[in-house]
Amino acid sequence: MTSYEGKQTIKQLEKRKGGYFYLKLDSEIIDRFSRKRATRMICTIDEEVSYRCGLNHLGDGNFYIIIAGKYLKKLNKEIGNEVSYKIEEDPDQLGVEIPEVLTVFLGQDLDSKAIFDRLTDGKKRSLIYSFAKIKDIDKQVKIIIDFLNKERHKLKL
Repeated sequence: MTSYEGKQTIKQLEKRKGGYFYLKLDSEIIDRFSRKRATRMICTIDEEVSYRCGLNHLGDGNFYIIIAGKYLKKLNKEIGNEVSYKIEEDPDQLGVEIPEVLTVFLGQDLDSKAIFDRLTDGKKRSLIYSFAKIKDIDKQVKIIIDFLNKERHKLKL
């Protein structure tokens, strides 16, 4: 598995671009990875915080990874502080676990599975994130059905 380790200071995007905290990754670093800019990553900061993430374009040919504020708080870091980091290819390019409720639903509804299989990884992640924190299984299933029905119409199936 390809990985890269480095040190750099934490930066922040302009507010009009989201104001995210981030680490910059030069395009030469990303070109070392098998899927280049389409690579899902696992980022580890100061050997203390590890999370799954994707690459974002800086607009100058280089990339960045967002660092959530909760991770900065856990690390007791802020903008301008230096951190050690390691990025590795995520072995699961979807980048998230597929919840059991979705697996069971898709196993029982083959039409919905066919739609799900045609979605991009980003759309699949969006679906999972849309219901992942909801406890009520009936509400989760409703969200899954609504999401896949919208996608069915977009795909004109």
